[in-house]
Amino acid sequence: MTILPADELKVSYSLEYEHPLLRGVYTSLVTSEIFEKELAPNRTFCLFEEAEIVRAKGLGLGANYQNTLVFGKDGVMDNVLRFPDEPVRHKLLDCIGDLYLLGLPIKGHVIAFRSGHNLNRELLKKIFEQKTRYEAKRELHHVEYKEGSEIDVRGIMNVLPHRYPFLLVDRILELEVGKRAVAIKNVTMNEAFFQGHFPGKPVMPGVLMVEAMAQVAGVVALSKPELKGKLAFFMSVDGVKFRRVIEPGDQVVMEVEITKARSRSGQAKGVCKVAGEVACEAEMGFFFGDA
Repeated sequence: MTILPADELKVSYSLEYEHPLLRGVYTSLVTSEIFEKELAPNRTFCLFEEAEIVRAKGLGLGANYQNTLVFGKDGVMDNVLRFPDEPVRHKLLDCIGDLYLLGLPIKGHVIAFRSGHNLNRELLKKIFEQKTRYEAKRELHHVEYKEGSEIDVRGIMNVLPHRYPFLLVDRILELEVGKRAVAIKNVTMNEAFFQGHFPGKPVMPGVLMVEAMAQVAGVVALSKPELKGKLAFFMSVDGVKFRRVIEPGDQVVMEVEITKARSRSGQAKGVCKVAGEVACEAEMGFFFGDA
């Protein structure tokens, strides 16, 4: 079994039993109308030899030749097919029913070859595992920080939702929980913004200097345990001054201090330095919202 991206749910099933009437391929989109008219009426089936084994074990007591298609040497026994390819349609129906256990609508083209309930569930587990991994990447975790501890980029991404190319903090060098931090951003020629700012003269945009300081402020503010599960959103910026350009190869050191902290909002001031020389400074306001 495999599943490929698609705009809607589609299933292709290939059936191949050791019986001439139990072979074929059927593909269908899964809409409510198609399901009701073309798929739901198709009954389960088995070979006559399988039916005898099941009954000998005292199982399948609710089955009879009317609700179950039993195939003998000469074809279906004491019954008629509702569709010429009813068995393969039923297997496709099984697949849809098993996938429904995910509890979420699926957009994809499922391609199955001789699969049964066990293999259907294995595919379902893979989809669920992938869903869990994606959610884990998106989920923000509160980290219990120690005073003065360093935080690498993975720890930063546990707090901030920003990702490439907009994560502008590489490491927190010092942290006073809820109060201040010193962080760095290593600027390289590989930064996406240098493609257009400016060709032939790469300069870090001033607004991104401010954004980098704001991200550090977010880490500092959200390091407080009571703000677990929150995000810090930009609300205002004042007193911005740009004093030198930042170019590829520069290491930007950002010093950010929380100047005012409330339950729903806060203020901070920050400064960017390169080799001890001030490049940018600003005062920032932000509010806290749910992640």
